[in-house]
This record gives sequence, structure tokens and C-alpha cells, in this order.
Amino acid sequence: MRIATCQLPEVRGDVARALSLMHAYALEAERRGADLVCFPECFLQGYDIRPDHVASMAVELGSAILDDARRSFNSVQPVIVFGLIEKAEGVAYNSALAIQGGKAIAHYRKTHLLGGEARVFGRGNGSPVFDVQGTKVSINICYDLSVPESIGCAAALGATVLVCPCNNMLPHALAEEWKFRHHDIRSRHAKAHGVWIVSSDVTGERDDRISYGPTAVIDPMGIVIAQVPLQEVGMVVAEIH
Repeated sequence: MRIATCQLPEVRGDVARALSLMHAYALEAERRGADLVCFPECFLQGYDIRPDHVASMAVELGSAILDDARRSFNSVQPVIVFGLIEKAEGVAYNSALAIQGGKAIAHYRKTHLLGGEARVFGRGNGSPVFDVQGTKVSINICYDLSVPESIGCAAALGATVLVCPCNNMLPHALAEEWKFRHHDIRSRHAKAHGVWIVSSDVTGERDDRISYGPTAVIDPMGIVIAQVPLQEVGMVVAEIH
């Protein structure tokens, strides 16, 4: 199986632009033989945990906006995994969808929330496992990767690949502190649980914040085998054995 993962500019409040970027990169991933392509956390509407943004941008799974988004990938061959702000029964969630041929095949809500996230998002539970070219795949979202139980739960269900939408747009000092720590933690967990970890992140600067990434593919030995260079927009494609 071949997996593509993307490091993209941050987009907030512009669903049309987010879809345009995802579509362009999905087509390039397909051209390069990818079976799955991963996009960042909450990328459809933009990762912004201010209550007004969450309230105005959250969408239900059966909404016209999401139906249009799914249909836009009808003719794209790879499985598409992307983050979104979901709404269900009046509660917002930091979620991810896996789509194949325009149809949702897996749905995940972020389980482990940071303090600011917990004020606006409900907490998910459970790990979806779906099949891509005979390989069992599951989803984590960003901070989930720092919690061993999150990786362990997916591995216990038979997943050998974790695809992980992320967003690390952080204050400068914090971003510098975490610049390389993400890989240290993820590599340790990948090796401990014998899984591949595939992350997708944003990059760029806004206000007093910066995101370096990282967007990478880590093998079950904890080795980074492919990575988009820090602070660069781009995509890598890697073979999952």
C-alpha cells in the first residue's frame, strides 16, 4: 500500500479553498500511485477553537456542505482522510472522515482533548478500523498521538497503520520547544505498538504563532522514512510494507 500525506497552508473559514487544495493534492497523490491520502486536523473549516468559529462552522455529517465535499471526491481513487469540525445533537466535535469514491467509510472523533479544546468540543471514544488494500488502518488526531492508550487501542483492534490529521500552529516559543519532540514521542509509540504512524499538518505563520509541521511517515521501528521539510508546503508518498 502507498500512502500520501500533505503539509498545507493553514486555511480558516474558507471551505471552498480547503476543498480546492485537498482536491488538487488528492489528484497528485493518485497520479503518484497512492491508495490513501491524509490531510490536516479540522482542515475543512480550519482549526480555530474560538467558540464563535466552532459554532458557526460546525457541520452535521448529513449536511449539504459535507455532502458536496464528499461528492467532490467521487472520481478520486485514493481513500481521503481529512479533519473537520462536526456537530451532532448540539455538540461540536474535532472529527475526521475517511472517504472512498465519495462515500464515508470511517468516522472518528478526537478522544484526548487539550484544555482549550475541551471547552468547545465533546470527547469521542472508540477507534474505527477500515481496510485499504488489505491493510488495517485506524485514525488518531494530533494530541491523541501523545497518549499511549490511544495508539494501543487501535493496535489491539488490528490496525497496523495510524493516519493522523494534526495542527501544530503554536505560539513561537512553544512551537520551537516542540519542533522535534513530536517525532520523539511518535517514534517511541510506533515502535512500542508495532504500527506505522502517518501525520499530516499545516505550516506557516499568523499573528504570534507558527507551525513547522511535522508531516511524516514513521515505520514500526520508529524510523522516520519520509517527511515534508519543516515549514514547507508539500506532500510525501511512502510505501507501507
